[in-house]
Amino acid sequence: MVTLQGLTVAFLAARQGVEQVELTGPWQAVREAGGTPRLISTGPGRIQAFRHLDRADTFAVDETVGEADVERYAGLVLPGGVANPDFLRLDRAAVDLVREFVDRGKPIAAICHAPWLLVEADVVRGRTLTSWPSLRTDLVNAGANWVDEELRSCAEGPNTLITSRKPADLPLFEDALVTEFAKGRRSG
Repeated sequence: MVTLQGLTVAFLAARQGVEQVELTGPWQAVREAGGTPRLISTGPGRIQAFRHLDRADTFAVDETVGEADVERYAGLVLPGGVANPDFLRLDRAAVDLVREFVDRGKPIAAICHAPWLLVEADVVRGRTLTSWPSLRTDLVNAGANWVDEELRSCAEGPNTLITSRKPADLPLFEDALVTEFAKGRRSG
């Protein structure tokens, strides 16, 4: 059994617009593997999640983007929702945080529309990724090879990028991110 015992995983979400199941599913997977998930956002307080276009639950922010120290984390999860990555890609500190995870060789898991943030951080060139189909052109224009697959784990570059298309892909996505984030323990 893969364990994340003693490891902390960052989840980055905007103040509003995150797709709730793409936050809570991976969050639960990290907890069940013994890891500690922490919610990072662009401001303190709570974030507003959505079920597609309808308001859902709110979640407490553990720390802001400006407070986050990449070295404390085994990896980064970027949940989707259309608005979530669109808001985050306009926040320079959020984009810089993503780029810092890449520069430090830490794995990143992004689902649905979340690869928009990877495009903004300019970390997809030469890498093979999947996403929600409407991001295909953006990813290709940013230099990525886009594929329509449930899961894509890409180690072509300084770190591993794990991507999935939609909520239906969550079981594979969750297994892959837990497995990849646990590798940091074995290599350290």
